[in-house]
Amino acid sequence: MLVCVLAVAAAVGVVAIAAFLFRRLGNGTDDLVPDGPSAGHAGSMLSSLFLLVFAIAIVVPWTTADAARQNTYAESQAAVETYWSAARLPAPGGAQLQQQVRDYVGFVLNKEWPLMASGRLSVEGASRLEALRTQAAGLIVKDDDAKAAKSDVLDEVRDLSAARRQRAADARATPPAGVLPLTILTGLIVIVFPFMAGARPRGKTLAPLVVMAALLGFGVFLTWQISHVFASGLSVGPDAFSAALSEFDRIPWSG
Repeated sequence: MLVCVLAVAAAVGVVAIAAFLFRRLGNGTDDLVPDGPSAGHAGSMLSSLFLLVFAIAIVVPWTTADAARQNTYAESQAAVETYWSAARLPAPGGAQLQQQVRDYVGFVLNKEWPLMASGRLSVEGASRLEALRTQAAGLIVKDDDAKAAKSDVLDEVRDLSAARRQRAADARATPPAGVLPLTILTGLIVIVFPFMAGARPRGKTLAPLVVMAALLGFGVFLTWQISHVFASGLSVGPDAFSAALSEFDRIPWSG
């Protein structure tokens, strides 16, 4: 924070020193009009700065949300594949594994998903997955087909665990610190800049400023809406896990 304050102070100091030196040297002319070169240069740079910050505030969370959405489908697909492989195991072990997979997906869908809005996953979910792994590893099978099915189950549970860890990271993901406040600040400066430069728009000249302000406000609202992957108006939903539960109903029961 101190470095940021020093950087801002140094930049302002450069402007003050340049204004003082050029005035003492007699170079240039006074610029007092709202549409002069100083206001034009500052306005274009402020607009560029706002667009840069706004792009970061939109693109980074949007990319994170898209990756998180794809990961939920990868996790649910791993659950479906585990369920399929468990169906190839002899009863009652295979049926028990299938039920554990179904219970895990139902737990994520109904109980764990709301917790992710606060950036965390349930400890119980991890315990359920570990119990599933232990149950699969402890099965005693004899024929080659059953051994291959057991190996597939363990591989798919491993993929399921990896996808879960990624979902935990996605739940904790946030935009770079200060991006949203800086977006709001630069948006406000862009809106009031004509007045700061000395312009006094009236009548029809206010219309484009009002439209611009409304669009900037909507843009800032959009950046806030996608600032958290699982806790906003545009958050990632549990559709993948709902689809997995529906898929389970079409898979044969073990034994």
